Amino acid sequence: MPESGIGSRIGLVADQYATRTAAAATAGVSVISLRRYITGEQAPSFEVLARLAMEKGVSLEWLATGEGTMHRGETTAAPQRHSDPTTCPCVDTLGNPVDLEEFVFVPRYNLQAAAGHGASSDDEKPLFSMAFRKYWIENYLRANPADLSVISVKGDSMEGVLNNRDVILLNLSDTQASSGLYVLRVDGDLVVKRVQRLPGSKLRVTSANEAYEPFEVDLNNVPGDFAVIGRVVWYGRQI
Repeated sequence: MPESGIGSRIGLVADQYATRTAAAATAGVSVISLRRYITGEQAPSFEVLARLAMEKGVSLEWLATGEGTMHRGETTAAPQRHSDPTTCPCVDTLGNPVDLEEFVFVPRYNLQAAAGHGASSDDEKPLFSMAFRKYWIENYLRANPADLSVISVKGDSMEGVLNNRDVILLNLSDTQASSGLYVLRVDGDLVVKRVQRLPGSKLRVTSANEAYEPFEVDLNNVPGDFAVIGRVVWYGRQI
């Protein structure tokens, strides 16, 4: 059966490159365009798919349709349920069988959204994945797992709300900031702030720490390097 969603397949191929920036350069598009292909906001051209696939020996048929195997020359293996204890020794800490199909595995990126003065967003290769219950993602977050990423927080501007070294789950498809916690790109850096929509298509961006001054962004005249990356929908914290 075809793999789910061309965006998910593009993401898998892009993750075979050193960074998403490198994948975008090979495809001949911007990093923003590549992200839009992955999230399904924009349809890629045939040329983009071909350039992405050829560099990594990926089957163009698989990338475009999900049919066949991912890499050229591979043979198709019979599908197996990961929950089958004879094929996957997947158990919890008490030895009880775990059905992996109940989980989604969200990439954890080596990025820090600064609760302060900004953190570089150049390195986009995921370090590992974090497991979340599929039921929770679909029925509580009402999100597409392909739109989710995990990064960390750095700094003290959101102290008490989001602390230094917290990990945050982002919904990258929620870029129409209304009211809530969002990760923003400002002058090439990632920051996490509280955002409030104001009349006149303006955003008020504030910190929890009063030592940091709030500022406003006019969406009718967006600064050159400003973007809403995604909404914070969950956080984790070590005590």
